[in-house]
Amino acid sequence: MKTLLSAATLAAGLLAMPALANQCGDILGHSMQQLNTRESVDLCDSYKGKTILVVNTASKCGFTKQFEGLESLYQQYQDKGLVILGFPSDSFMQEYDDAEKTAEVCYLTYGVKFPMFASSKVKGDDANPVFKALIAKTGESPSWNFNKYLVSSDEQTVKHFGSRTAPDDKAFIAELEKMLAVNGAAEATAKSGE
Repeated sequence: MKTLLSAATLAAGLLAMPALANQCGDILGHSMQQLNTRESVDLCDSYKGKTILVVNTASKCGFTKQFEGLESLYQQYQDKGLVILGFPSDSFMQEYDDAEKTAEVCYLTYGVKFPMFASSKVKGDDANPVFKALIAKTGESPSWNFNKYLVSSDEQTVKHFGSRTAPDDKAFIAELEKMLAVNGAAEATAKSGE
């Protein structure tokens, strides 16, 4: 009887493993509303297994021109596993209250194609759950607009870069390429084991 119970416990554990493997961590384990729509995106379903760059943005900031560099980065690296997630925020009093105006700046003025989400808080107790997880992981809260959090595909490694780090900064690009290489190697290993 003990052997039968042990076998049943083992079988149940093995059946549960794929379900656990499909889970995301604290960063991607949320649904977030898209910018200027009523639709939400399940971050885990949409971006699991990708190297993620999370950026808190603002439409009326001296760093707003970084949208150009971020879009260029996205176009250059998206086929290698990068996704950029933009979170407009008025935490530093430089974002429109009107989502349509924010969308106009992002999509029309700067031609942003990477995912953008509804305006939300990115610091303090009211921070959205993605930023709460990023802050908990790094100990670094955004100090201004256009902070960047580079997240490994397994969500285990998170690197913080401040507003002054441009999307084409050499040290930043080196870190990004390292994470993409690790992600690519992990994908290749997974495919060879199938």
